[in-house]
Amino acid sequence: MIIEYVGQSIRQVIADMRERRYEKEGIGSSYLFRVDQDTIIDATKCGNLARFINHSCNPNCYAKIVTVEAQKKIVIYSRQSVNVNEEITYDYKFPIEDEKIPCLCAAENCRGTLN
Repeated sequence: MIIEYVGQSIRQVIADMRERRYEKEGIGSSYLFRVDQDTIIDATKCGNLARFINHSCNPNCYAKIVTVEAQKKIVIYSRQSVNVNEEITYDYKFPIEDEKIPCLCAAENCRGTLN
């Protein structure tokens, strides 16, 4: 285990409103991580360092939803040994969206998009 992805647990309707508000406020990135169909973790303003972990098509870590005392949590686990000063990455696995989101990971096997 590397780190838990923490933030505020919210529903989809709230996440949609916040995403629009963050765009209006000029916040360049929002850190919304879907746990399941009903729950999203918003780490934009109250998250930890896990929100800064980048995507890679060839990641050294993966995200997993675990249940602890009836609460779903997002935990980042390593796939392999991670060296000091090595960037920690995982595959965001974004669902299919209207527009393709370009991937800039530069991995040999890069898919070209995050979705």
